[in-house]
Amino acid sequence: MTQKTQPNYTFALTIVIIVCFLIGFVTTMNNSMIEFCTNAFKLNNFQSQLVNTAFYGAYIMSIPFGLMMSKIGYKATLVLGLAVVGLGFVINFLCINGNLEGSVNTIYWMFLGCMFVVALGIVMLQLVANPYVMVLGSPEKGAFRMTLSQALNSVATTVAPIFIATVILNNKKAEDAVPSDIPYPYLGLGLFTLLLCVILYFLKLPSINEGEQAAEATGVQKQYKSSVFKYPHVWLGALAIFMYMGLEIGVPSMLSAYFKNEPSLQGLNATDYLMYYWGGMMVGRFIGAGILSKFQPRTLLTACLIGGAACVGISFFLSGMAAVWSMLAAGLFHSVMWPLVFNLGLQELGPHTKAASGIINLGVIGAATLTPIMGWVADNPSLGVGMAICMMFIYYLYVLWFCWKGSKVGLQG
Repeated sequence: MTQKTQPNYTFALTIVIIVCFLIGFVTTMNNSMIEFCTNAFKLNNFQSQLVNTAFYGAYIMSIPFGLMMSKIGYKATLVLGLAVVGLGFVINFLCINGNLEGSVNTIYWMFLGCMFVVALGIVMLQLVANPYVMVLGSPEKGAFRMTLSQALNSVATTVAPIFIATVILNNKKAEDAVPSDIPYPYLGLGLFTLLLCVILYFLKLPSINEGEQAAEATGVQKQYKSSVFKYPHVWLGALAIFMYMGLEIGVPSMLSAYFKNEPSLQGLNATDYLMYYWGGMMVGRFIGAGILSKFQPRTLLTACLIGGAACVGISFFLSGMAAVWSMLAAGLFHSVMWPLVFNLGLQELGPHTKAASGIINLGVIGAATLTPIMGWVADNPSLGVGMAICMMFIYYLYVLWFCWKGSKVGLQG
């Protein structure tokens, strides 16, 4: 009997890793534009946060896009996502460059609308990247491959702020930012993305049937439920991602308020220290990719949850910069939570994997929901910044429950 040769997915994985890099770059670049927009468009704090609302709000389309991916497949979704991202950047160039003589308020709303379009493409790419990485190889190494791809995604999050400073701002001070700084760098990004889209359109990528792949790996033709909506662990996984986004964005979102609230930190700029948080996430993802081969995903996720909660908890017993460094250290433990939670949410779904990815990605709107609530708590004199930070312990507890209980619900039958 001839043994079937395992397909070589190295090239396909390389393509997906490039996509992961683009996702991280564009997402972090968008976040890094908040200070730029505040100065260029003369915004207050609420108005400047609409940059995040416009971007993360696009994840409301995760489920429809996931269902669409089930119909048209991975490659078509990948190409379409790149096309939408590229067109969003090009339209941004056309809108802003053609209206520089208009009011800054009008230009800002155009900018937000175009970034929403870009974000729609990023949502499609996010849907492709996560399940694609999982199925391009042996199932038992799925979490390892996803963690590695997220590590490279973190490299992009480090590069993006440098792009803002050196290309868009051209090494000017943020206070000197003007709308005319935006168009041409965004046009360059759009043309690059469209070129990548054209190249991928003509490349042959593997067509993968997750149900058949699982059967080949186990030797068993598993019977799956009739609909992805009948798997509770998928919905619980979406809520886990929702809570995780509160952890990932919670520290950098609250750090500025903490600096203003702490007398010993007056005069310091909280933004100068955020690089250490994101750098810790990058280092943690590389380390996580290396040790996942030795530990079970649930064990590693538990250790990271405890470590992150400990860092945040210890900060309450410290003051000044010691407390700040303790909170920043949580980034090291937050680093691998996304791929581990996502991996647990996609377990044993076979042909429903694509649609499930859309449902789980819907949880990203936690970044647009939880932090404004934390901000409201921080602004409330009777509650304060400390209580807002304490909300993170609720997020830690839920993700821990999902790790050991919620991710196992509804897997049989």
